[in-house]
Amino acid sequence: TNFHVKGTVKGVIRSKCRVVNCHAVLNSKNPIGVHSLTWVGGWSKKECEYAASESKKLGYDLVEIPLLDPSSVDADMTRRVFEANGLMASTSLGLSFDADISSADSKCVARGEALLNQALDTTSKLGGGYMCGILYSALGKYPSPPTEAGRANCTQALKRVAKRAADSGVILALEVVNRYETNLINTAAQEVGMSEAVRMAGDLLGYVHIGESHRGYLGTGSVDFPACFRALAELGYEGPITFESFSSKVVSPVLSNTLCIWRDTWEESQDVAGQAKRYIDSQWAAANLR
Repeated sequence: TNFHVKGTVKGVIRSKCRVVNCHAVLNSKNPIGVHSLTWVGGWSKKECEYAASESKKLGYDLVEIPLLDPSSVDADMTRRVFEANGLMASTSLGLSFDADISSADSKCVARGEALLNQALDTTSKLGGGYMCGILYSALGKYPSPPTEAGRANCTQALKRVAKRAADSGVILALEVVNRYETNLINTAAQEVGMSEAVRMAGDLLGYVHIGESHRGYLGTGSVDFPACFRALAELGYEGPITFESFSSKVVSPVLSNTLCIWRDTWEESQDVAGQAKRYIDSQWAAANLR
């Protein structure tokens, strides 16, 4: 499971099928990552090389690659580019309503499980240590609560995928989102604040997304980042901390609709990504000095 804090700071809890130390997966304490959609809207060789080189220039350790369509990502090419730049990789995706493993329709569940397995194979092949996101349901607003049959289907499908992930050395990370984006996993026991949610998640917290309330520059919105970083430091958190920010200046039209990104939250990728790296570094250093 994963937990979601106020829709802005998202942590992802490690799959219970494979609980491992992040050092073993990524060989680095607290890799600082950036989502590839900060740089590019697709994943051609040119786009991959650009995202990797710009991320490396700014001092990022990891780049998160979306796998809404795993077949669009050349895993071998990505691995070569990332190795050349000394970068680590993670991946993420959300299921659609016609490929939803929390459905009561067995054919729909089968399509969702097949997509997860395809994404897992791509993640493993490109050298990713984590596959995170809405892996347990469709990413969208449901008209009603989950059914018992749908919940059971989700549990069984995830167990099978998690077994394959463990065998591949990939950690599945389930991202909790708000009730308008799923009806299955919404909260860390109805958290009332970021620090409380972090402490509640405890040692199951394995992947953290950082994003501002308006999806723009960190520290310029309503998120209490210092409290979040202090809670992570108190936990002794050693996993990735990945900046996630989207703007219609970069995101492709398909992803814009999927992620509901219809405005420019920033203009320049280098500027917002550079500011985010400096902000995360300073906040994390301050939290660990307390």
